[in-house]
Amino acid sequence: MSDRPSSADAIVIGAGIAGASVAAGLARSMKVVMTEMEAQPGYHTTGRSAAVFAPSYGPEGVRALTRASRAFFDDTPYGFADSPLLTPREILMVARQDQLDALDALVASVSGETHVDVLGPAALKEHQPLLRDGYAAAGMLDRGGQDIDVAALHQGFLRLFKAHGGAMITGAPVRGLRRNGEIWSVETKAGSFSAPLVVNAAGAWAESVGRMAGAETIGLVPKRRTAMVVAEPEGFTRREAPITIDVDEQFYLKPDAGRLLISPADETPTDPCDAQPEEIDVAICADRIMTAFDLEIRRIENKWAGLRSFVADKEPVIGFSRAVPGFFWMAGQGGYGIQSAPAAAELAAALIQGQAIPAHITDQGFEPGRIAPGRVESAA
Repeated sequence: MSDRPSSADAIVIGAGIAGASVAAGLARSMKVVMTEMEAQPGYHTTGRSAAVFAPSYGPEGVRALTRASRAFFDDTPYGFADSPLLTPREILMVARQDQLDALDALVASVSGETHVDVLGPAALKEHQPLLRDGYAAAGMLDRGGQDIDVAALHQGFLRLFKAHGGAMITGAPVRGLRRNGEIWSVETKAGSFSAPLVVNAAGAWAESVGRMAGAETIGLVPKRRTAMVVAEPEGFTRREAPITIDVDEQFYLKPDAGRLLISPADETPTDPCDAQPEEIDVAICADRIMTAFDLEIRRIENKWAGLRSFVADKEPVIGFSRAVPGFFWMAGQGGYGIQSAPAAAELAAALIQGQAIPAHITDQGFEPGRIAPGRVESAA
């Protein structure tokens, strides 16, 4: 395949984790062009993610796709990555006395899918020694959590895509979409490309791409998430301590390469953009972390923001548009797109090619209707 083919079987818009993973799967049997608006793939969201593999995290459909992704993470294709993609990291959800009902509801919703332990204050302190005495009344420990090497996962899919003959065009923001007969024409800054199939994996820009195509509106809302790195307290040695998350997702803290990665877990609606941290969110983060943990934050070593895009029910939107033919949604992955990427890409490739959903996905109790565009569509 030439570096810049003008036509293909499929055009995938967006080279973040969603686009790269589905493009790699499709390229096994199709001629695929993947366009990326930035000079490098994964710039806006994938490249800013500190993802954890968390089987107990997310709505029901996401959790099923996450469980179905585990086999891929444990046994990647030959040459996909130079080192393991996962390293153990327990997940600890903590609750104050006034949050115990929320903790009970969380335990009830996930305990049938993965083993979790309910911990009292003393056990919480054993697992997370930084917790401030008297802050948390109880917690839920998920021992199945793992840190994900996001960069290695993303690069592995890009490498696999290239190995299958796929062509990636960077610096190619979409300027227009039109359909003539059975062929889509995708106009970009880097040129025009045509194919009978367009896969919309444009992340925070997916709704805008859908409007260009005349597809239904799915109610996608990009939301800013702030993160920062601070120093460990003097004498801290528990770098294997769990990622600790407020049960209502008001903050999280994770030891990371000799520092502490912290976030206020904010979800501020915003237009699609190159997200930057706001000082108010940085201040809120420091206050929440110092309230929950015996930690004095004197200096922020690094700070950034990324976009997580959701529809109303926070499940992803994966499937063919019902408004325009040959247009496939791969959007709304929110904060779960990394951990569920392998199975979500397999699911999308099967739907696109008219194949049965792989058994290892349906075996997890996955229901296709949970992610279908029709559940959230409205008139464009």
